Amino acid sequence: MNRLFGTTKARGPAPNMTDSIANLDGRGDSVEKKIQKLDVELKRYSDQMKKMRDGPSKNMVKQKALRVLKQKRAYENQLEGLRNQSFNMEQTNYTTQMLKDTKTSVDAMSTGLKQMQKEYKKVNIDKIEDLHEDLADMMEDANEIQEVMGRQYGMPDIDDADLEAELDALGDDLLFDDDMSYLDEAAEAPTNIPGSSAKEDPNSTQLDEFGLPALS
Repeated sequence: MNRLFGTTKARGPAPNMTDSIANLDGRGDSVEKKIQKLDVELKRYSDQMKKMRDGPSKNMVKQKALRVLKQKRAYENQLEGLRNQSFNMEQTNYTTQMLKDTKTSVDAMSTGLKQMQKEYKKVNIDKIEDLHEDLADMMEDANEIQEVMGRQYGMPDIDDADLEAELDALGDDLLFDDDMSYLDEAAEAPTNIPGSSAKEDPNSTQLDEFGLPALS
């Protein structure tokens, strides 16, 4: 039966853009090498014709050079087509990848937004405002308590102007005080040590002929 109707071939994997680009680049490199070989051959024929005289031999070499030149032009056209295809596929691949990256970014942003909305539902703005108000009230009460605790009791009610005037007068008294009587009192104080006799006057002592105190 299979010989009569045939079998359905399994489909291979979808073509990969990167592999296709690499294949085109490989073919282009192969064609470029062929062009380089033809350039070497053309140079050899050109050098030969420069050394030959006109005649059948030179014409034969010329025909070979023309054939090689035609092949070179054909390969150059092929190479240009391959390079253009490779470039177009690279641009397509770049655009495709950019779209994939954009979709990935959009999906991530969408997931993040959903998570934010879910977490936002757990936050009560009214409770936060009430908490801040309670904290402010507590700080104000604490300041009032500190003010009350710092009050002074039993102090007379004195005007600040009177205190400043008294302070200025006190400064003048300390600065211009000329009473030096305490120095006189210090000078009149006795210098003898209690229990000791007063010193005798040296003029009242009798001296002998040698200037020594005379014995009585």
